[in-house]
Amino acid sequence: MPFSLYLLALAVFAMGTSEFMLAGLLPAISTDLGVPVGTTGLLTSAFAAGMVVGAPSMAVVARNWSPRLSLSGFVVVFLAAHVAGALTSNFTVLLASRVVAALANAGFLAVALTTASALVPPQRRGRALAVLLSGTTVATIAGVPGGSLLGTAFGWRATFLAVAALCVPAAFGVLQGIPARQERINPPALRPEFAELAKPRLALAIALAVLVNAVTFGHFTFLAPVVTDVAGLSQWWVPVALVLFGIGSFLGVTAGGRLADSSPRPVVVLGGPVVLIGWWSLDLLGTNPVALLLLVFVLGALSFAVGSTVIARVLHHAAGAPTMAGSYATAALNIGAVIGPIVFTL
Repeated sequence: MPFSLYLLALAVFAMGTSEFMLAGLLPAISTDLGVPVGTTGLLTSAFAAGMVVGAPSMAVVARNWSPRLSLSGFVVVFLAAHVAGALTSNFTVLLASRVVAALANAGFLAVALTTASALVPPQRRGRALAVLLSGTTVATIAGVPGGSLLGTAFGWRATFLAVAALCVPAAFGVLQGIPARQERINPPALRPEFAELAKPRLALAIALAVLVNAVTFGHFTFLAPVVTDVAGLSQWWVPVALVLFGIGSFLGVTAGGRLADSSPRPVVVLGGPVVLIGWWSLDLLGTNPVALLLLVFVLGALSFAVGSTVIARVLHHAAGAPTMAGSYATAALNIGAVIGPIVFTL
């Protein structure tokens, strides 16, 4: 794999850490800014909504730019948003900074998905996407717990600044690692790219991506109560379960990347139903602490193996939309992440 892929994954790691880190920082932000905890929850909703809206809109904005320019630009905007968020004492400004960060994150991922596919031969695209998406899984293993510890020790603003600091090598890495010759001088017309969405296979792949992500994050969001209430474990076991999920997801996305190149259909046809059944059975089987922890690890692996394979299929079937394909995949991931938790609260 080209080293530039790992530099892109570093940026995805920083952005993934930012997306998930607020779970452990909301009480501190609430106290510091003098707003109710429920109100600070809007920071999470704003980021998720920004990701959904930002994927197609930022892809349209960046379609006339070179990948190197757009990727580095999105990283810089993401960095600036976190510095602004760390320095402000106004909740409205912090909320706005989260929306801007989400737009930059969505734009980066939309461009990075298509760029990663273009950096390798067609038969290795699944592995390239696995390297890119591994940044998110590593964020769940190390970035989120590390950010929580940093916030506890030095305050929530330190975590925001740490994420900004991670963006510096990522930005330089993009400028050095992405070939300058990958220019978009005459991108295709936008209407035919949107017309690709009418293709049945692409629509099915997007729907599957939404479904898998909705079920995964719908249950993952409420994993802590399952650990403490269903399994009867202490609060200290929650980070253990989260780390097990992260390790499983890293292994799953790695395996899924290889299988997406050679055997994508069996992964989706066989693994998809197992993922759905597994998550739905968590409340029943999770009464046994050992079974719960093992199941969390296995479901992390299966969810990301199937999810990364489906994303690879989205990009494959959207080949006629070279500047927008990544945004379709990004939007599918985040629509699932938004509606999943909402459905499970109803």
